[in-house]
Amino acid sequence: MRMVDIIAKKRDGKALTKEEIDFVVEGYTNDEIPDYQVSALAMALYFQDMTKDERVNLTMAMVESGDQIDLSDIDGIKVDKHSTGGVGDTTTLILAPLVAALGVPVAKMSGRGLGHTGGTIDKLESIEGFQVELDGPTFNKLVNENKIAVVGQSGNLTPADKKLYSLRDVTATVNSIPLIASSIMSKKIASGADAIVLDVKTGSGAFMKDLDDAKALAKAMVEIGNGAGRNTIAVISDMNQPLGLAIGNALEVKEAIDTLQGNGPADLHELCLTLGSQMVYLADKADSIEHARELLEDVMRSGKAIEKFKTFIASQGGDASIVDDPSRLPTAANQIEVKAKKSGYVTEIIADEIGVAASMLGAGRMTKDSEIDLAVGLVLKKKIGDAVQEGETIVTIHSNQENVDEVIEKIQQAYTIDGKSPITNELIYSVIHS
Repeated sequence: MRMVDIIAKKRDGKALTKEEIDFVVEGYTNDEIPDYQVSALAMALYFQDMTKDERVNLTMAMVESGDQIDLSDIDGIKVDKHSTGGVGDTTTLILAPLVAALGVPVAKMSGRGLGHTGGTIDKLESIEGFQVELDGPTFNKLVNENKIAVVGQSGNLTPADKKLYSLRDVTATVNSIPLIASSIMSKKIASGADAIVLDVKTGSGAFMKDLDDAKALAKAMVEIGNGAGRNTIAVISDMNQPLGLAIGNALEVKEAIDTLQGNGPADLHELCLTLGSQMVYLADKADSIEHARELLEDVMRSGKAIEKFKTFIASQGGDASIVDDPSRLPTAANQIEVKAKKSGYVTEIIADEIGVAASMLGAGRMTKDSEIDLAVGLVLKKKIGDAVQEGETIVTIHSNQENVDEVIEKIQQAYTIDGKSPITNELIYSVIHS
């Protein structure tokens, strides 16, 4: 088998066999196939796409290129959730204890933030003492005992994907549906889940700005998951403005606490119930999506969800008293109000620019080695559709810097205020099952 023949075959729009895909992935992972040939194949894939079978075979080849997490000694159906990223996306902190309170085992590996999107692990490290690194037996034991544990990504998961992702980044082939889908799904499948719920974002703060592209990506990932024997669904949700009100690590932990107590922002509350209902249903803990939602609302209302959050924090060494006293979370020295320059309605908030503004304060990383400030960030006081008066606060900056003029300017540029009330976007566009 020769790499040049495989490149030519895909260049001409023909489907690759499982054996050919395995040959490429194994050879590239072992440094037996050079970057320039895989670059050529990636560009051929970009233009010629892949069939459903090719996508499944590519994903599984990447899964098998490294370690796979064994969750078989955890009782029950393990349901994982993945978001394609966004601004203020606090859903994991809420969903994990919320569905665990219904006996659904949540064995989750999460990442750190890079760029304008925040990472779940960074948010959890806002809690004093919280341990994000656990060995396998301890991790599985906690999930069996408490139905919940969240750790940082570790080990040698999907090394083929890591190599291919780096190559795509410098060869203009990042925006390829089969390559994006196989990259995401290889990590989810290698993490050991039995079923997967995907939150595919679309809009100004999302990787997929266009709704049709988001639908294509969602469908591709669902087909891969189901084709690989994992029951998979995707929810397509709006990211034309930040989710919730808080952007920043400790600030988002506080917002998660509020939401678990039933006092969170309406959009974050609704998205968590939507995603959680799918997770509970896939775990066979409810006989319908509607029934699953009722159960989730019950554990939120009764206080079982917030108690599960306390158990989760304490079991991983964290200070669970922050739930009853959020002032124990890291707090910024300065709060600066950003004022509206005119009266009217908020008609647009460019979500990724708000994320960049938070990163400028130190809430996010510009490189993998950047130090982040867990206390800083933004709290939105006005969102799309809200009426605003000139001089009224639209955003509160939480900063450990005194001079935040550039951040204020970035926020002002991200907000559009007009005299006419806008038509607001739907939060949930669709749910894809196959």
